[in-house]
Formats: sequence, C-alpha cells, structure tokens
Amino acid sequence: MLTPFRMQAVQTPIIPVVGELIRQNPGTISLGQGVVHYGPPPQATKQLARFLSDPENNRYKPVQGIPPLVEIIESKLKAENGILCGPERHVVVTAGANMAFFAAILAITDPGDEIILLTPYYFNHDMAVAMAGCRVVTVPTDDNYQPCVDRIAAAITPKTRAILTISPNNPSGAVYPEATLREINALCRWHGLYHLSDEAYEYFTYDGATHFSPGSLPDSAETTISLYSLSKAYGFASWRIGYMVIPAHLLEAVKKIQDTMLICPPVISQYAAIGALEAGVAYCRKQLRDFREVRSMAREALQRLGPLCTVPPAEGAFFYLLHLHTQRDAMELVERLIREHGVAVLPGSTFGLTEGCYLRISYGALTKEKVVEGVSRLVSGLQALLGEET
Repeated sequence: MLTPFRMQAVQTPIIPVVGELIRQNPGTISLGQGVVHYGPPPQATKQLARFLSDPENNRYKPVQGIPPLVEIIESKLKAENGILCGPERHVVVTAGANMAFFAAILAITDPGDEIILLTPYYFNHDMAVAMAGCRVVTVPTDDNYQPCVDRIAAAITPKTRAILTISPNNPSGAVYPEATLREINALCRWHGLYHLSDEAYEYFTYDGATHFSPGSLPDSAETTISLYSLSKAYGFASWRIGYMVIPAHLLEAVKKIQDTMLICPPVISQYAAIGALEAGVAYCRKQLRDFREVRSMAREALQRLGPLCTVPPAEGAFFYLLHLHTQRDAMELVERLIREHGVAVLPGSTFGLTEGCYLRISYGALTKEKVVEGVSRLVSGLQALLGEET
C-alpha cells in the first residue's frame, strides 16, 4: 500500500470533523464555521442572466480574471484601500482567498523555505505552507492577540520568505493598528521578504477600529501581496471568488499556478462578483448593524463565565477567542459541548494554540436569536464542565 507522505505532515481541517459531530447530534447550534448569515446582494444574481445570454461564456476565460471584473476590483482597491494597480502590480482573480494564499506560497518559495505565521493563525494557511513543502515558523502574539514586532524580527532566518498578517484577524477578531502593520511591512522590505496581507474581513470592524492595507504604503509594491475575498462581505462563500494584488514580477508564476489548478475562476461566479462589487461596501455595512448588536449580546453573555475565562478584545471580524483557565484539552471540551450541551465551537489547538485551552466562537453565521441561544448554551455548558474541576 502506497503511503502519501506529503499529506501526513498536513493537519486535518477541523470544520469537517466538527461538522460530523454536529450531524451525529441533531439540534446542535453551531458557533463554529466563519461564514455570514446573509446571501449576495440582488445585483449579483441579476448578472446571471447576462452570463447566460452569451454562449461564449461557456468557454475558458482569461487566467487572470475577466476584464470587467478586474477593472471594478482595481477601482475598488484605489478608492477603498489606497492601492494603485499598474505596471508595478496586478490583480489576479482567484477561486477564493484560500487559493490566492496557496498560489502566493507556491510562487514565492522553494521546498524547505520558511513562512512566519503569527499565533493564533488560520489553519488553512498552516496547511497550505505544509502542502508546499515549506515550514511554518510561529511567532506568538501578546495577551490581546496583537503582533510583537521584535518577536517577528527575531524569528527571521536565511530561509524566511514571507511574513503573514491577518487583519481583522481570524480566529481572534483582533484588528492590527496601522503603525504595527507599517513596522512589519518595513521589516519585510529591509530583509527582502514578502509581506502577505490577508484582508478577507476588511469591512468587519467595530468600536472605532479601522482597517489598514499595507499595500497602500509607498515602496510596498515589490514586496507586498494583498489577499481579499468576497465570501464574507457579500455572502459569497460558495461562489468561490477572491482576488490578490501581486508584484509584477510574480505574475507569470501565479498565472502558471492558476492555469494548472483551475485554468480560470468560475466565470458565472465572476459575473455575479461584478454585481456584488457594484452594490459595494454599503451592502456589507447595512448587515453590520445586526452584527454589532449580536456581538454586544454575545460579549455580555460571555462575561457570565467570570474567572473561568478571559475574553480578549475583538474589534474585528465576527469571532471571540476565549482563553479558558483550565488544563483541560480543548478538543475534549468541544466534543462534550456538542454531545451534552448542543453547541459547537472550534478548539484553539487547530489555530496553533497548543499551550493552554482556547475556544473560538463565531457569531456571524446565525440569526440574532440563534446566536443568543447558542452562546447561552455555551456559557452554561462551560460552567458545568469546568465546574467538574472544583
């Protein structure tokens, strides 16, 4: 029997594992997967008739993305992110931001190279680096999940190729200050590294926090790779459309990768993406009114855990990453919360938090009523399970 050695080094994605536990326990409320509860704007679905009206759309289209979509993305980047595309950098439309990240890793590394990820990290990033035959170097954030630039600098070696930041952050909900992102970007330029900037949750900020795009900085075009997604802001998860902004010298490599993996992003989804971007950020901001209310209600409910748990600030995305004051195994708690209390969350271990007990909750996927009920189940469940220790 042949053994797939490469994939043995890759962690098993947690979402299907928790999903199977949910299926085995009907009635479970899932606070696990990071998706939104709403769908695309009507402008997106109206574009489908336009797609169907032209038989040529059944053929392959440009690897980089169809021109009308690339153009509207470039306009959005200029207006909202301060990023100018042109001779120095280009937009490439991808099948989601995960694919954009994987393509970036393949384009900038050789097997054995190192990528710096800040813990807690997004598990699919860790998986992609391992699949590329590279090594993840983890750098802990502080107690509020903020980057420590001196720690990042100390982790750089001759094999380092890139530093990844995610802001607003998945899984912690932390928003990185502009000053910190400027420091990390300058560190990358000084050492000749790439700054991979994942901005999938760019619109999801609260309490006065603001999102900042490092790609807007002067002299950043050669070393900054910016990653974006329509999945969150536009309720577009299954449509699989993301995009990346890359230095011009990487375009040929990225096009090779994209052509091999899928030839071109789904053209019908690209048409829908045009409509979504025509609706614009106002569509997402309208949804954020409900998110703010649910976020506050969830935070208030979590306070009932008192000394059992620390809930660090989460000014972005739609997550809380709880630090439980226990030596219990996080996955054990996840399984018991599902089976005994009917609520699902994700263990911090899948996000690189291997010391201590952490749980991530997502309040974006459900209605206000369901989130409130789910968090109530979580609080009472944790009180019961952690009370076993006393």
